[in-house]
Amino acid sequence: MKMKILMISPECAPFSKAGGLGDMVSSISKRFAEAGCDVKIFTPLYASVKRSGGMKKQMDNLSVHMGLGLEYGASVWSAPLGRAEAMLLEFNMYFDRPGIYNYNGADYSDNGGRFAFMCRAALDWCLQSGWIPDVVHCHDWTAGLAPVLLNTSLRNSPLGGCASVFTIHNLQHQGIFDKGVLEYAGVPMSEFRSDSCEAYGLLNMMKGGLYNCTKITTVSPTYAGEIRTPAYGCGLDGLLRFRGADLVGILNGVDSEAWNPETDKLIAANYSLADMSGKAECKKALQKRMGLKASPKIPVFGVVSRLYSQKGLDLLARIAAELVSHMDIQIALLGSGEYWQERAFSDLTAAYPGKISAYIGFDNELAHQIEAGSDFFLMPSRFEPCGLNQMYSMMYGALPVVRSTGGLCDTVDQYSEATGSGDGFRFSDPTCEALYNTIGWACSTWYDRPGDIEKMRRSGMSKDFSWGKSAEKYALVYKWAVAARSAGI
Repeated sequence: MKMKILMISPECAPFSKAGGLGDMVSSISKRFAEAGCDVKIFTPLYASVKRSGGMKKQMDNLSVHMGLGLEYGASVWSAPLGRAEAMLLEFNMYFDRPGIYNYNGADYSDNGGRFAFMCRAALDWCLQSGWIPDVVHCHDWTAGLAPVLLNTSLRNSPLGGCASVFTIHNLQHQGIFDKGVLEYAGVPMSEFRSDSCEAYGLLNMMKGGLYNCTKITTVSPTYAGEIRTPAYGCGLDGLLRFRGADLVGILNGVDSEAWNPETDKLIAANYSLADMSGKAECKKALQKRMGLKASPKIPVFGVVSRLYSQKGLDLLARIAAELVSHMDIQIALLGSGEYWQERAFSDLTAAYPGKISAYIGFDNELAHQIEAGSDFFLMPSRFEPCGLNQMYSMMYGALPVVRSTGGLCDTVDQYSEATGSGDGFRFSDPTCEALYNTIGWACSTWYDRPGDIEKMRRSGMSKDFSWGKSAEKYALVYKWAVAARSAGI
């Protein structure tokens, strides 16, 4: 069955991206379009989007019918994304500003209205263009009101029969606002109740989406289990247990066109399992660029991450000085986030030249070079719904050192000293001691068991992280959702 699929997302690479969400939406859309589905991605046209020759105005007079009798005029631009089509919503009042969600570290105060508008505009565009999807795939809290609208205000419209799939990318961010946003979106205020959109007297857009969608997915099997527990459920674990039969964890895939050491144009030398010589060249180039001591013998531990509590790099900041003082290792870090972490890694760079080097900010080229030039890759996350960098690192021959949580559990196989099997090093407790000991374990394996290092490296590089299997699972979810909606469930 060749479906019509509408993606509603605040991000879609290469047009906009703040994290893995933008990559996932782009990759899965292209995959389904290549399989013959009619896929459109509805996403805002932010000020940062580079307008290219392939972008054209598709609708100049979209009427967006909000609540309170408000109606706004907007435009929609179209741009090819492989065989899929991105529909970019132009509405300057909400989207002609720096950043996607925030500016200078502060969230925009009208984010509730901005993304309620995105949801309503996406559905109004379907109605006014006559393009009625089989499935509306909603991504994270920003698209949470779309399933609510489909179940209420638009139930008797041509969209009333559409199935909706809601994907949780990060349950921690739920879109909590004053209940006036619900009214502004055009949703009946009868939905402001605990078994729909209300939580503790406020609108919870994530909760509304989870209650009203047909099926739920999240981005790894382990995370799908974790979020049903109080420890990881962020207050919604009861709801997710209630809807457990409709919840599926599907691991994100990797865009092998962008991430492939055999063809990557951003790294010093290409390499593959058949010829690994380029890996050494990449390490040499990384050490030079980052100001680390040039040595093929010293292991490089790479980091590419946002510097927030979730990612656990505060643990590394606290033990880095002791690590490089007691172990012959190097640390190459690329990241930005909390000011104190940025300052801590900058200070460590100054205090331990040649051993620790941190680049504060983001540089896509350097991200590729760290993956290619590192021997190990650090991801001590407190929670990690899926994670992509551990997959990139294995594809590039760097062994991940990760905490056992979420998608890290599903992708990294623990090293066994007895057999030499595995492709990374995992630890359980989110503590400085556990991270220190695991880095020490990796370091001693590097120096004492080089044969095991090579075996693990080859094991990781042999894994298939493409979208093939994951896309098949999403196709099943779509079919289940359509069948359930048709049955009136």
